[in-house]
Amino acid sequence: MLFVPLPFVVALLLLILLVQTIRRNEDTGSNPFFVALIAVYALQSVVIGLRWGYDLTLLLPVQAILATVIATLAWLSFEGLRSEQRFSKRPVLLLHTLPALIVMGFVAFWPPPISLALIVIFLGYGIALTRLAWAGPDALGASRLDGATGSYRALQITAFAILGSAVIDLVISLDFAETGGVYSARLVAIGNVIALLVLGAAATIAGASQSAAEGVGDADLKSAPITASPEDSDVAAAVDRLIQSRALYRDVDLNLNRLARKMGLSARQVSGAINRVKAMSVSQYVNDFRVREACRLLAETEEPVTRIMFDAGFQTKSNFNREFLRVTGMSPKAWRARHAAAKAGDSLRLVS
Repeated sequence: MLFVPLPFVVALLLLILLVQTIRRNEDTGSNPFFVALIAVYALQSVVIGLRWGYDLTLLLPVQAILATVIATLAWLSFEGLRSEQRFSKRPVLLLHTLPALIVMGFVAFWPPPISLALIVIFLGYGIALTRLAWAGPDALGASRLDGATGSYRALQITAFAILGSAVIDLVISLDFAETGGVYSARLVAIGNVIALLVLGAAATIAGASQSAAEGVGDADLKSAPITASPEDSDVAAAVDRLIQSRALYRDVDLNLNRLARKMGLSARQVSGAINRVKAMSVSQYVNDFRVREACRLLAETEEPVTRIMFDAGFQTKSNFNREFLRVTGMSPKAWRARHAAAKAGDSLRLVS
């Protein structure tokens, strides 16, 4: 009977995620690094299956190179959610090809330092991703505001996983030094299968939230000074007027960077003012407008909930339901039924 290693199953699941992401990107034009990241995840899973399932030790150098590429693409993917500037206009990012080139050099000419190089590379990118996550959800200014939680959660998961990979590589190196690699196969099989599948799903979620801007929920909002300055109040009031007068919340691709440009201010100024004056993230703030609009449409029209979701500015049902529950404490259907019942009750009282 043909033996099919578990990493092959993971690779198949990752390929399904890849196809879904590519189809979605045909419409949204999302960050291509997320697509490349999922593709490399799938390829790495196949390599791991061949290496540890069929003992093809010749694939070890390929596994090391792909691991380096994964760490680099993970950083570039989330860096792309921070700024809308095209990568072609940021040549400094070409420096991120150096880690893979260095590992390839070690593979070709001096293999012993490969394990140490991988540990350093993963630690470096893991720390960089952690710092980006520490800056808060509004740091991802180029992601859609209605899907902020997905991107931010994916960033946190990826940062943790990349740092975890550095730890696993360190443990494997120690295992080879002490026991000759007795436990390494089990560590690699379990660790990589879980990590690749989780990271692939995280990349898919974050990639789906690209194309404009994202934010976060209360639990993701970092603590900010309670006292807002007069300047903060002025900025927040100006944002209120702009969003309401132009109904900007209906734009499903609205993000923090675009909002700041319309204000003629920096994203940091807008984000800071909203954080301090409204005590919420920019995504929550804009989604509050969207939920209020959805409530109006639910009360005044007979349109289906899905149509109302899009008209109010949401793009996905999961984000709509989550934000609607956060603001109203119930689902859209339950809110509509309750409103209809209350309206019917008022009519009966008037008649009586």
